Formats: sequence, C-alpha cells, structure tokens
Amino acid sequence: MSKKLTKNKKKYINKISYTKKYSLEEATVLIKEINFVKFNASVDIAVRLGIDVRLPDQMIRGAVQLPHGIGKNVVVLALVNEEKELEAKESGADYVGLDFIEKIKSGWIDDIDVIIATPSVMNKLGAIGKILGPKGLMPNPKMETVSTNVRKSIQDIKSGKIFFKADRYGIVHSSIGKISFSSKNLLENIKEFMKKIIRSKPSSSKGLYIRSIYLSSTMSNCIPLDINYFIKQ
Repeated sequence: MSKKLTKNKKKYINKISYTKKYSLEEATVLIKEINFVKFNASVDIAVRLGIDVRLPDQMIRGAVQLPHGIGKNVVVLALVNEEKELEAKESGADYVGLDFIEKIKSGWIDDIDVIIATPSVMNKLGAIGKILGPKGLMPNPKMETVSTNVRKSIQDIKSGKIFFKADRYGIVHSSIGKISFSSKNLLENIKEFMKKIIRSKPSSSKGLYIRSIYLSSTMSNCIPLDINYFIKQ
C-alpha cells in the first residue's frame, strides 16, 4: 500500500509543472522551494545521454572540479609507498599506506569515498580489484585517481573534484551540492558539470547526445531542465 501524501508534500509537488522544461536559473530556485526534509539534503542531477553503452568507445566516465564542492567531506585513502606517505597525510588524505590493502581484504572499505594510488603500487592492488571494482573505487588513470602527483590529486578531491560514470542505461547520476547552497552556487556547479559532460561526447556518438536532464534533492520530485540551455553554452 502506498503512503498517502501529506498536505505539505502535495503542496511541494504541485509547484512543479511536468509540461514545462525549466531554465537552470528557475530550477536552482525551485529545488529549494520544493524541499520538505528537515536535514541538509543533497542536490542531485541525472543526465540521460544518447550513447550506446555496449560500445567501449562510447562509455562516459571522468572527473570534474566543481567550484563549490558538494558540501561533504570526501574520505580519501592514499595507497602509496612509504616515501610518499608524509606528502599524502599533509595533503589531507584520511587514511594512508599500503597496510590498508590487508584491511580491505578483511572487509574494511565502507568508510572510503575515493582511493588514490601511484603507478608504482598498482601491481599490488590486483588482489583487491574484485572488491574495489564493483564499488567504483579501483584507482584508474582515466578518473585521475592513479597519479604521480599525490599532493595535487588529494587536494583537488578535497576541494571539490567529483567523479562520474554513465550507468548501463546511459544515465549519469551525480550529487551536485547541498540544499543549503545558494541558488547561485548550485547553478555554477551544474554549469561546470554539464560543460564536462558535453566535452566528453564520444566522436562515434550520433544523433542527440543530451536526451534529458533532471534535478532533484533527497526525497523530492524531479525538475525537468531545458536541454537547449546547455547545448547553446
């Protein structure tokens, strides 16, 4: 049995017109108006792409530096050799060192958001690849999580770099900030995110690339965005 909508929830839902595609300026104001939860909800974006995910050269994945971050402390594990440990700690890594490989084998991993590794240690991660892969945590040069510049990689992540990947339906889902962010900061984060998505278009992808874009917050309904806004940028 579905739960009956409360009067307040109905009021918030009725603010959205599903026959309209909202401009980014309208949507970043409306998303705050339809939020009804009492905590600092995440603001998320879902972009449906005109790609064929069965083709390796059309798989979309990458990283983007958001100007205002996502309003969350991103927990970083740095798998580096001993000579790089101090640099990783000074750069803000929450956990540092190759000893954590054994901990991961034992089941410790849930606290980690991102793993950074240097190329020299990648041969040691084969034993935990089956654990990290399904969780999207395996360091990857394309995601810029395999790096010789440990300091920069960690500092970038701590200051707002996020990672994205299209799912099996060709949809990219990502957190883009918090409901407490100003509409201006949400707008600037979304613009930067969408610039990266558009630049990531595979050369082999034909036809309409951006099919639809929806903005939502935790437990809120989705706001459909006008894709023409981004195509013109």
